[in-house]
Amino acid sequence: MGVLRLVHAPGRYANLRRIQSLDPEVDHDEILRLTARLEFPWDYTQGTGIAFMRDYGVPSIAALLDRTREFEDHGTKRYDDTILIGDEATLDGIDSPRSHAALRRLNRIHGHYDILDHELAYVLATTIVGPVRWIEAYGWRRLDPVELAAITKVTTRFGELVGLKGLPTTYDGYLALLLDYERRYFAHTPAATRLAEASIRIARDLAPAPLRPLLRRVMIAVMDEPLREALGLPRQPTWFVRAVRGGLRTRGRLLRLAPPRRTAYVHRPATYPHGHRLEDLGPTAMLDALNRSAS
Repeated sequence: MGVLRLVHAPGRYANLRRIQSLDPEVDHDEILRLTARLEFPWDYTQGTGIAFMRDYGVPSIAALLDRTREFEDHGTKRYDDTILIGDEATLDGIDSPRSHAALRRLNRIHGHYDILDHELAYVLATTIVGPVRWIEAYGWRRLDPVELAAITKVTTRFGELVGLKGLPTTYDGYLALLLDYERRYFAHTPAATRLAEASIRIARDLAPAPLRPLLRRVMIAVMDEPLREALGLPRQPTWFVRAVRGGLRTRGRLLRLAPPRRTAYVHRPATYPHGHRLEDLGPTAMLDALNRSAS
C-alpha cells in the first residue's frame, strides 16, 4: 500500500510567511493577531481554557476563587469576562488606550483581593504556556520562533501593566517559572475539585448538545497527570485518553488541507449577546461598588 500524503491547501502558509517577515520586538501585536486569531483560533482558546484550570492546582489561588463563588454562581459570566479582558487588552495592541483602560479595570478588580505578586506571575505564565503547549501537541503546524518571541513580548508587557516586575523575557523563562511553581505549590484541595467541576459545567453548557455527554471525560483526558491529580479528577482509561489525543492530532493534520482563515476570530460572549461595556466586566458583587467609585 502507498503512503498517504497530505497536500497542503493553496496559500496555507501565507500567514506564516507574513509572520516571518515581521519583527517581534516591533510587530508583536500584529504577530499575535495572526497567530491567535487566524492561524490557531480554536487551539488558542482550548489551551487558554486548560491554563485557567491550572490556577486551581495552587491551594491559595483555589481558596480565593472558591470563596468568591463566581464560578459556581456566575460561571459563564466569569468565563466571558476573563476572555473579554484579554481581548480588550490585545485587539488594538497591548499599549493602545483600549488596552490600558482594560488593564486599569483588571487592576481595580484584583485590588479587592489579597493576591500576591508571585501568584499573579504564575497565572500570567499559564496564559502563555497553556496555548503554546496545546499548539505544540495538536496544532496543524509548529509555532515559529518569531511567534514565540512576539507572544512572550505581549505577555510580559501585560504583566508589567498589572504591576509585576522581574518577569521572564523568553518563552522558556515562562515555562521554567510555571514548572518550578507547580513543583513547589501544586497540591490537591477540595476547593480545586469544586472549581474544576464548575468549569467543566460551564464548558458543557456552552458546547453543542451532541458533545455534552462526553465533554467531562474528554476534558480530563487532555489534562497532564500533575494537573489531573491536583484537581482531584478521576483517571480516564488509557484507551480513551489515546483516542481523544489521537483524534486531536488527526484534526491538526487534516487542517493542513484547509485554506487559511481570512476573518479574524473574536469571542462571542453568551453573557452579552447585545455587546458589552468595560464597566460590565467583573464579579457581579463588585460591579456596583466599582462603578460608583469610577464616577
